[in-house]
Amino acid sequence: MQGERALVTGSTAGIGRVIAVAFAAEGAAVVVTGRNTERGTAIALEITAAGGIAHFVAADLHDERACTGLVDDAAERLGGLTVLVNNAAGGDARDAPVADITTEAWEAILRVDLTAPMWCARASIPHMRAAGHGAIVNISTRQAERASPGFAAYVAAKAGLNGLTRAIAVEEAKHGIRCNTISPGYVLNDRRDADLAPDRRALLEGMHLTRLGEATDVANACVYLASRESGFVTGVNLQLDGGSGIARGRTLG
Repeated sequence: MQGERALVTGSTAGIGRVIAVAFAAEGAAVVVTGRNTERGTAIALEITAAGGIAHFVAADLHDERACTGLVDDAAERLGGLTVLVNNAAGGDARDAPVADITTEAWEAILRVDLTAPMWCARASIPHMRAAGHGAIVNISTRQAERASPGFAAYVAAKAGLNGLTRAIAVEEAKHGIRCNTISPGYVLNDRRDADLAPDRRALLEGMHLTRLGEATDVANACVYLASRESGFVTGVNLQLDGGSGIARGRTLG
């Protein structure tokens, strides 16, 4: 990714952080962003200490102007923008089955998980067109294809994100801009899974043909889709789920 200039949303922790660090290790200049200034600054310093180029820009993606301003700020700091990773997502305790969800909760979840990625992509495309190439990677979820009850807005938003990927891929191909989706399955999280009980781990492992996912798995896939090595790949949804989407897994036999 030498010479690429990348913005990774939601990169102050978790999968986004690992993606940003991986991009920098592959030679990209990176803008780290999120709402936690302390964590974001620390990650940018970590990358620069390792010899990479990174900046932190605080942003709240609930706001249209903030999304546009973030992209333009990133492009100014990096001298252009060629890669966007829409990783930020907003879980919301108000999500619910369709029969129970409020309009307020529905709109709030779609705003963060679908509309904000569109805002960021819309603002990024002119910079990519100016550069003569670009790659947008949207981080979705397996839930968009295999829904769990009680998450109607999240499932709908991520399914919409998958559709947005295809629309951008078709519309921007003539400008040398590619757009792809990664849909992870269960990915281990340091905070959520710090005290993962053995029986729970065994159940989760049994749902996969390989093993449980890790943030580095998503980052490695993201590096590929954001780099020119995937120049023949656009409009795809990579199911990064250890085979759980194609088989019943070991738990069910």
